Amino acid sequence: MTELPEPRGRLTPGRPLSELTWLRVGGPADWLFQPADLDDLQAFLADLPAEVPVFPMGVGSNLIVRDGGLRAVVIRLGRGFNGISVDGTRVTAGTAALDAHVARRAAEAGVDLTFLRTIPGSIGGAVRMNAGCYGTYVADHLVEVRAVTRAGELVTIPAGELNLAYRQSELPEGWVLVEAVFEGAQGDPEELAARMDAQLKKRDETQPTKDRTAGSTFRNPAGFSSTGRADDTHDLKAWKVIDEAGMRGATMGGAQMSPKHSNFLVNTGGATAAELEGLGEEVRKKVFQHSGIELHWEIMRVGEPAR
Repeated sequence: MTELPEPRGRLTPGRPLSELTWLRVGGPADWLFQPADLDDLQAFLADLPAEVPVFPMGVGSNLIVRDGGLRAVVIRLGRGFNGISVDGTRVTAGTAALDAHVARRAAEAGVDLTFLRTIPGSIGGAVRMNAGCYGTYVADHLVEVRAVTRAGELVTIPAGELNLAYRQSELPEGWVLVEAVFEGAQGDPEELAARMDAQLKKRDETQPTKDRTAGSTFRNPAGFSSTGRADDTHDLKAWKVIDEAGMRGATMGGAQMSPKHSNFLVNTGGATAAELEGLGEEVRKKVFQHSGIELHWEIMRVGEPAR
Protein backbone atom coordinates (compact mmCIF):
# COMPACT_ATOMS: atom_id res chain seq x y z
CA MET A 1 0.00 0.00 0.00
CA THR A 2 1.27 3.47 -0.90
CA GLU A 3 2.39 5.48 2.10
CA LEU A 4 0.67 8.84 2.42
CA PRO A 5 2.02 12.05 4.00
CA GLU A 6 0.97 12.86 7.56
CA PRO A 7 -0.94 16.15 7.46
CA ARG A 8 -2.07 18.38 10.31
CA GLY A 9 -5.64 18.04 9.09
CA ARG A 10 -7.81 14.93 9.17
CA LEU A 11 -6.91 11.96 6.95
CA THR A 12 -9.46 9.15 7.19
CA PRO A 13 -9.07 5.75 5.47
CA GLY A 14 -12.06 3.97 3.93
CA ARG A 15 -14.43 6.87 4.54
CA PRO A 16 -17.98 6.18 3.26
CA LEU A 17 -19.00 9.00 0.93
CA SER A 18 -22.76 8.42 1.03
CA GLU A 19 -23.02 10.69 4.07
CA LEU A 20 -21.31 13.50 2.15
CA THR A 21 -23.49 13.61 -0.98
CA TRP A 22 -26.94 15.10 -1.33
CA LEU A 23 -28.28 11.89 -2.87
CA ARG A 24 -26.90 9.89 0.09
CA VAL A 25 -25.36 7.16 -2.05
CA GLY A 26 -21.84 5.95 -2.70
CA GLY A 27 -19.19 3.59 -1.42
CA PRO A 28 -16.01 4.51 0.45
CA ALA A 29 -13.07 6.61 -0.66
CA ASP A 30 -9.66 5.06 -0.15
CA TRP A 31 -8.88 8.18 1.86
CA LEU A 32 -10.70 11.38 2.79
CA PHE A 33 -8.44 14.36 3.45
CA GLN A 34 -9.76 17.47 5.21
CA PRO A 35 -6.88 19.96 5.33
CA ALA A 36 -6.38 22.19 8.34
CA ASP A 37 -5.51 25.19 6.18
CA LEU A 38 -3.94 26.22 2.88
CA ASP A 39 -0.38 25.41 3.98
CA ASP A 40 -1.51 21.94 5.05
CA LEU A 41 -3.16 21.34 1.66
CA GLN A 42 -0.08 22.49 -0.25
CA ALA A 43 2.31 20.39 1.80
CA PHE A 44 0.13 17.30 1.51
CA LEU A 45 -0.16 17.51 -2.27
CA ALA A 46 3.54 18.27 -2.65
CA ASP A 47 4.44 15.12 -0.69
CA LEU A 48 1.70 12.85 -2.06
CA PRO A 49 3.12 10.31 -4.54
CA ALA A 50 2.31 11.35 -8.09
CA GLU A 51 0.61 8.04 -8.90
CA VAL A 52 -2.09 8.55 -6.23
CA PRO A 53 -5.29 9.95 -7.80
CA VAL A 54 -6.85 13.03 -6.20
CA PHE A 55 -10.52 13.98 -6.35
CA PRO A 56 -11.56 17.40 -4.99
CA MET A 57 -15.10 17.21 -3.61
CA GLY A 58 -17.38 20.02 -2.54
CA VAL A 59 -20.60 19.42 -0.64
CA GLY A 60 -21.68 16.66 -3.03
CA SER A 61 -24.69 18.55 -4.36
CA ASN A 62 -24.32 17.55 -8.03
CA LEU A 63 -22.62 14.20 -7.64
CA ILE A 64 -23.25 10.46 -7.76
CA VAL A 65 -20.54 8.36 -6.16
CA ARG A 66 -20.94 4.80 -7.39
CA ASP A 67 -21.59 2.00 -4.90
CA GLY A 68 -18.06 0.56 -5.07
CA GLY A 69 -16.54 3.84 -3.95
CA LEU A 70 -13.63 5.89 -5.18
CA ARG A 71 -10.03 4.72 -5.54
CA ALA A 72 -8.50 8.07 -4.73
CA VAL A 73 -7.70 10.58 -2.04
CA VAL A 74 -10.86 12.67 -1.83
CA ILE A 75 -10.10 16.22 -0.70
CA ARG A 76 -12.89 18.09 1.03
CA LEU A 77 -12.32 21.68 2.09
CA GLY A 78 -14.03 23.12 5.14
CA ARG A 79 -13.27 25.80 7.69
CA GLY A 80 -10.48 28.03 6.55
CA PHE A 81 -11.68 27.80 2.96
CA ASN A 82 -15.15 29.34 3.31
CA GLY A 83 -14.41 33.01 3.96
CA ILE A 84 -16.26 35.75 2.07
CA SER A 85 -15.06 39.35 1.72
CA VAL A 86 -16.29 42.33 -0.29
CA ASP A 87 -14.18 45.21 -1.59
CA GLY A 88 -16.21 47.64 -3.66
CA THR A 89 -17.92 45.52 -6.28
CA ARG A 90 -15.44 42.65 -5.99
CA VAL A 91 -16.34 39.61 -3.93
CA THR A 92 -13.70 37.10 -2.88
CA ALA A 93 -14.95 33.74 -1.66
CA GLY A 94 -13.29 30.58 -0.46
CA THR A 95 -14.36 27.64 -2.58
CA ALA A 96 -15.96 25.88 0.40
CA ALA A 97 -18.36 28.80 0.83
CA LEU A 98 -21.91 27.94 -0.18
CA ASP A 99 -23.21 29.70 -3.29
CA ALA A 100 -26.25 30.93 -1.39
CA HIS A 101 -24.09 32.43 1.37
CA VAL A 102 -21.97 34.30 -1.17
CA ALA A 103 -25.08 35.70 -2.87
CA ARG A 104 -26.50 36.90 0.46
CA ARG A 105 -23.23 38.42 1.70
CA ALA A 106 -22.74 40.23 -1.61
CA ALA A 107 -26.31 41.54 -1.58
CA GLU A 108 -25.90 42.88 1.95
CA ALA A 109 -22.94 44.89 0.63
CA GLY A 110 -24.92 46.10 -2.39
CA VAL A 111 -23.27 43.81 -4.95
CA ASP A 112 -25.42 41.83 -7.37
CA LEU A 113 -24.47 38.15 -7.47
CA THR A 114 -28.09 37.13 -6.95
CA PHE A 115 -27.91 34.39 -9.60
CA LEU A 116 -25.93 32.30 -7.09
CA ARG A 117 -28.75 32.30 -4.53
CA THR A 118 -30.64 29.30 -5.90
CA ILE A 119 -27.66 27.30 -7.15
CA PRO A 120 -27.01 24.33 -4.85
CA GLY A 121 -23.54 23.58 -3.60
CA SER A 122 -20.33 25.49 -3.01
CA ILE A 123 -18.28 27.98 -4.98
CA GLY A 124 -15.67 25.43 -6.05
CA GLY A 125 -18.25 23.30 -7.80
CA ALA A 126 -19.97 26.36 -9.26
CA VAL A 127 -16.71 27.46 -10.89
CA ARG A 128 -15.82 23.99 -12.17
CA MET A 129 -19.27 23.59 -13.74
CA ASN A 130 -19.67 27.24 -14.78
CA ALA A 131 -22.95 27.06 -12.92
CA GLY A 132 -25.74 29.35 -13.99
CA CYS A 133 -29.30 30.29 -13.30
CA TYR A 134 -31.87 32.46 -15.08
CA GLY A 135 -29.52 33.16 -17.96
CA THR A 136 -26.52 34.27 -15.86
CA TYR A 137 -23.39 32.16 -15.42
CA VAL A 138 -20.28 32.14 -13.25
CA ALA A 139 -18.36 33.11 -16.41
CA ASP A 140 -20.24 36.41 -16.52
CA HIS A 141 -18.81 37.51 -13.17
CA LEU A 142 -15.64 35.51 -12.49
CA VAL A 143 -12.40 37.51 -12.45
CA GLU A 144 -9.87 34.90 -11.34
CA VAL A 145 -9.37 31.86 -9.16
CA ARG A 146 -6.61 30.54 -6.96
CA ALA A 147 -5.80 26.85 -7.04
CA VAL A 148 -3.29 24.41 -5.62
CA THR A 149 -1.71 22.27 -8.31
CA ARG A 150 -1.21 18.53 -7.97
CA ALA A 151 2.41 19.34 -7.06
CA GLY A 152 1.31 21.64 -4.22
CA GLU A 153 2.01 25.00 -5.88
CA LEU A 154 -0.42 27.88 -5.31
CA VAL A 155 -1.32 29.57 -8.60
CA THR A 156 -3.65 32.34 -9.75
CA ILE A 157 -5.62 31.70 -12.93
CA PRO A 158 -7.48 34.45 -14.82
CA ALA A 159 -11.04 33.47 -15.66
CA GLY A 160 -10.31 33.54 -19.38
CA GLU A 161 -7.79 30.73 -19.05
CA LEU A 162 -10.42 28.36 -17.61
CA ASN A 163 -12.25 28.31 -20.97
CA LEU A 164 -15.61 28.39 -19.23
CA ALA A 165 -18.46 27.06 -21.36
CA TYR A 166 -21.94 25.69 -20.71
CA ARG A 167 -21.55 23.50 -17.61
CA GLN A 168 -17.83 23.01 -18.05
CA SER A 169 -14.37 24.44 -17.45
CA GLU A 170 -10.81 23.38 -18.11
CA LEU A 171 -8.79 22.74 -14.96
CA PRO A 172 -5.97 20.19 -14.83
CA GLU A 173 -6.79 16.92 -13.08
CA GLY A 174 -5.94 16.90 -9.40
CA TRP A 175 -5.81 20.69 -9.02
CA VAL A 176 -7.82 22.02 -6.07
CA LEU A 177 -9.63 25.34 -6.32
CA VAL A 178 -9.30 27.31 -3.08
CA GLU A 179 -10.59 30.82 -3.83
CA ALA A 180 -12.58 32.72 -6.45
CA VAL A 181 -12.94 36.44 -7.16
CA PHE A 182 -16.16 37.79 -8.68
CA GLU A 183 -17.18 41.19 -10.02
CA GLY A 184 -20.80 42.22 -9.58
CA ALA A 185 -22.85 45.27 -10.42
CA GLN A 186 -23.85 47.68 -7.69
CA GLY A 187 -27.39 47.38 -6.43
CA ASP A 188 -29.68 48.34 -3.61
CA PRO A 189 -29.43 45.73 -0.82
CA GLU A 190 -33.18 45.69 -0.23
CA GLU A 191 -33.94 45.27 -3.93
CA LEU A 192 -31.37 42.49 -4.24
CA ALA A 193 -32.83 40.72 -1.21
CA ALA A 194 -36.33 40.99 -2.67
CA ARG A 195 -35.12 39.56 -5.98
CA MET A 196 -33.57 36.58 -4.21
CA ASP A 197 -36.75 36.00 -2.23
CA ALA A 198 -38.70 35.92 -5.49
CA GLN A 199 -36.20 33.48 -6.99
CA LEU A 200 -36.51 31.18 -3.98
CA LYS A 201 -40.30 31.29 -4.16
CA LYS A 202 -40.26 30.37 -7.84
CA ARG A 203 -37.75 27.57 -7.23
CA ASP A 204 -39.83 26.08 -4.42
CA GLU A 205 -42.95 26.21 -6.60
CA THR A 206 -41.34 24.43 -9.56
CA GLN A 207 -38.63 22.15 -8.13
CA PRO A 208 -38.65 19.27 -5.61
CA THR A 209 -36.67 21.20 -3.01
CA LYS A 210 -37.91 19.03 -0.14
CA ASP A 211 -36.76 15.79 -1.80
CA ARG A 212 -33.31 14.21 -1.87
CA THR A 213 -31.97 15.32 -5.25
CA ALA A 214 -28.73 16.50 -6.84
CA GLY A 215 -30.07 19.47 -8.78
CA SER A 216 -30.56 19.28 -12.53
CA THR A 217 -29.78 15.81 -13.85
CA PHE A 218 -29.13 16.60 -17.52
CA ARG A 219 -27.86 19.63 -19.39
CA ASN A 220 -30.32 21.45 -21.59
CA PRO A 221 -29.89 20.17 -25.17
CA ALA A 222 -30.06 23.78 -26.36
CA GLY A 223 -26.67 24.37 -24.73
CA PHE A 224 -27.76 27.10 -22.33
CA SER A 225 -29.85 27.56 -19.20
CA SER A 226 -33.46 28.61 -19.14
CA THR A 227 -33.72 32.30 -18.35
CA GLY A 228 -36.88 32.00 -16.30
CA ARG A 229 -38.44 34.87 -18.26
CA ALA A 230 -41.96 34.70 -19.67
CA ASP A 231 -40.61 35.05 -23.21
CA ASP A 232 -38.26 32.07 -22.83
CA THR A 233 -39.98 29.64 -25.18
CA HIS A 234 -37.12 27.52 -26.55
CA ASP A 235 -38.14 23.86 -26.77
CA LEU A 236 -34.77 22.24 -26.18
CA LYS A 237 -35.13 22.04 -22.42
CA ALA A 238 -34.17 18.78 -20.73
CA TRP A 239 -37.39 18.54 -18.73
CA LYS A 240 -39.49 19.05 -21.86
CA VAL A 241 -37.88 16.28 -23.92
CA ILE A 242 -38.02 13.97 -20.88
CA ASP A 243 -41.74 14.69 -20.56
CA GLU A 244 -42.30 14.05 -24.25
CA ALA A 245 -40.58 10.67 -23.90
CA GLY A 246 -43.01 9.76 -21.11
CA MET A 247 -40.39 9.58 -18.37
CA ARG A 248 -41.75 12.05 -15.83
CA GLY A 249 -42.20 10.08 -12.61
CA ALA A 250 -40.35 7.01 -13.97
CA THR A 251 -38.81 4.77 -11.30
CA MET A 252 -36.08 2.18 -10.85
CA GLY A 253 -35.86 0.73 -7.36
CA GLY A 254 -35.62 3.69 -4.98
CA ALA A 255 -34.78 6.13 -7.78
CA GLN A 256 -37.38 8.33 -9.45
CA MET A 257 -37.56 11.16 -11.98
CA SER A 258 -39.44 13.75 -9.98
CA PRO A 259 -43.14 14.12 -10.80
CA LYS A 260 -42.77 17.82 -9.93
CA HIS A 261 -39.83 18.53 -12.26
CA SER A 262 -38.80 15.74 -14.59
CA ASN A 263 -35.15 16.80 -14.85
CA PHE A 264 -34.61 16.08 -11.16
CA LEU A 265 -33.44 12.62 -10.12
CA VAL A 266 -34.73 11.73 -6.65
CA ASN A 267 -33.65 9.20 -4.05
CA THR A 268 -37.05 8.33 -2.61
CA GLY A 269 -35.38 6.32 0.15
CA GLY A 270 -32.90 3.48 -0.01
CA ALA A 271 -31.86 3.96 -3.64
CA THR A 272 -28.44 2.75 -4.69
CA ALA A 273 -26.11 4.71 -6.92
CA ALA A 274 -26.61 1.99 -9.54
CA GLU A 275 -30.38 2.56 -9.50
CA LEU A 276 -30.01 6.33 -9.78
CA GLU A 277 -27.50 6.13 -12.62
CA GLY A 278 -29.43 3.29 -14.25
CA LEU A 279 -32.64 5.31 -14.28
CA GLY A 280 -30.77 8.26 -15.75
CA GLU A 281 -29.40 6.08 -18.53
CA GLU A 282 -32.88 4.71 -19.21
CA VAL A 283 -34.16 8.28 -19.53
CA ARG A 284 -31.37 9.08 -21.99
CA LYS A 285 -32.28 5.98 -24.01
CA LYS A 286 -36.01 6.78 -24.12
CA VAL A 287 -35.43 10.42 -25.05
CA PHE A 288 -33.11 9.41 -27.90
CA GLN A 289 -35.61 6.83 -29.15
CA HIS A 290 -38.43 9.37 -29.06
CA SER A 291 -36.75 12.49 -30.43
CA GLY A 292 -33.24 11.62 -31.57
CA ILE A 293 -31.89 14.03 -28.94
CA GLU A 294 -28.94 12.85 -26.89
CA LEU A 295 -29.09 14.11 -23.32
CA HIS A 296 -25.81 14.71 -21.51
CA TRP A 297 -25.42 14.28 -17.78
CA GLU A 298 -25.05 17.40 -15.68
CA ILE A 299 -24.62 15.35 -12.50
CA MET A 300 -21.05 14.12 -12.20
CA ARG A 301 -20.72 10.35 -11.73
CA VAL A 302 -17.49 8.99 -10.27
CA GLY A 303 -16.09 5.83 -8.76
CA GLU A 304 -16.55 2.12 -9.31
CA PRO A 305 -19.70 -0.02 -9.33
CA ALA A 306 -20.26 -2.45 -6.48
CA ARG A 307 -18.33 -5.68 -6.83
